[in-house]
Amino acid sequence: MVDVHAVLVADRFLEPHAGFFMRELHVLGYKQFLDSYKSVRLDSMASSFGLSTSFLDLQLSRFISAGRLTAKIDKFGGVVETNRPDLKNAQYRDMIQEGDLLLNRIQKLARVVDL
Repeated sequence: MVDVHAVLVADRFLEPHAGFFMRELHVLGYKQFLDSYKSVRLDSMASSFGLSTSFLDLQLSRFISAGRLTAKIDKFGGVVETNRPDLKNAQYRDMIQEGDLLLNRIQKLARVVDL
C-alpha cells in the first residue's frame, strides 16, 4: 500500500483523492482480515499490518462507528470480535422499517383526505 500511496500522491489528478483511496483500501484490508476470524487479538492484528496498536485501535474504532466494519473492540482484553449479521435478520429489519414508513405515509394521507 505504500507503493500505491506514492503513485497516488505523485499524480496531480489523483493526489486530492489519495486519502479517500487509502481509507477505502484500509477498510477492504481490515474486512478481509476479520472475515477469517471470529475474534483476533489487537496486537497480533497490528503486527500483521505493521501498525502500532494504538493507531489500529483508532482506525478500527472510526470504521466501526461509521458502520463500515461489523466488529466490536474489547479494549480491556485487547480483542477485536467480529459479529456477522445474517441476511434474514437484515431483510427482516429492512422490511419493518419500510412498513413503518408506509404506515406513516398512509396516516398523513388519511389526515389530508379528512380535511
